[in-house]
Amino acid sequence: MKILFVCENYYPHYGGAEVLFKNLAEGFVKEGHRVAIVTTLLPGTKRSEEINGVKVHRVSCFNNRYLFSFLSIPKVLRLARRADLIQTTTFNGAPPAWLSAKIAKRPVVLTVHEVWVGKWKEVTDFTGMKAAMHDLLERTLYLLPFDRYVCVSNATKKDLLQLGINPEKAATIYNGFDYDFWKVKNFSAAAAQKMRKDLDLKKRFVCLSWGRPGSSKGFEYLIRAAPYLQKKIPNVVILLMLGSKEKYQQNYHKIKGLADQHQDLVKIIPSVPYQQLGNIIRAADCVIIPSLSEGFGYNVLEASSLGVPVVVSNAGSLPEIVSGKHQIFRSKDSLDLAEKVHLVAGKKLNDRPPQKFEWPTTISQYLDIYQTQIKE
Repeated sequence: MKILFVCENYYPHYGGAEVLFKNLAEGFVKEGHRVAIVTTLLPGTKRSEEINGVKVHRVSCFNNRYLFSFLSIPKVLRLARRADLIQTTTFNGAPPAWLSAKIAKRPVVLTVHEVWVGKWKEVTDFTGMKAAMHDLLERTLYLLPFDRYVCVSNATKKDLLQLGINPEKAATIYNGFDYDFWKVKNFSAAAAQKMRKDLDLKKRFVCLSWGRPGSSKGFEYLIRAAPYLQKKIPNVVILLMLGSKEKYQQNYHKIKGLADQHQDLVKIIPSVPYQQLGNIIRAADCVIIPSLSEGFGYNVLEASSLGVPVVVSNAGSLPEIVSGKHQIFRSKDSLDLAEKVHLVAGKKLNDRPPQKFEWPTTISQYLDIYQTQIKE
């Protein structure tokens, strides 16, 4: 098969969607398929190169992500004529992929990570007008008749079907997870202890949360839980590791302002390379994921694979994929969050058998859908 990916972001940009499509693309190549991808030109990257057998074509969008939907069309259309099938994802890569697929008469598959219809004001820092505009654009996107819709969780699929998508065209395929990388033995207990010592945390109950400082991640509710946590666990400390600050400057400064009100209780720490993230997780007594929306929570799997208890909100897919030692709190409820962390500190935990999200299974399920669509 010749498969064309159309994704706004790709490696070296890092995020859940990028992890999915890099593993899919390279997995397809290993299965003997030919894969090309059209994505955004990032600073320091080449317009065209081959990465682990995947041919990557990058389009300059003048540092404006929304322009990708328009400026990528000529490149996508040219490559679509050579492809057997086009794979894309929400949001900005979907319109050029759908248009090119229809012109070239090729099947097109849309992966949906999260459905934010009706939630844009809640999960972003957008003004009312901007949130309403994005809500309208997303609703319009789902009016385009894609051949198949792949949802990364049943929670996402449920939200999608509520918009009137044909259930026969929608399927749930969970993202894969790199269990070989996320083994306890791959991360140093000594490095974790050194971090606790360097931050003067040796006698503290350490709660860790990390991610991009977007509104959908719910960090403000975690910080607001800090005073309640301190009453229940006097030696508690919350560590926040925030990435992509330059893309979320307004929200980052908002979170920092809240954290500064609890200086000894909430500490914002520098981001570390992905390869070292496990050392930070191992230094924690508890990982907290306070998201307001989550299509597929990699943070949950990363913490659980290292044996660290997790406290997650009941938003999106989190209750669906959480396993191991955990507690679940009501999203946006800081009091309930504090109570659930208190239960973790007291060793009162739910313990769910580990779930497995293997990459070979994910790759195989996508290929099954592709082959069906090409035959049709």
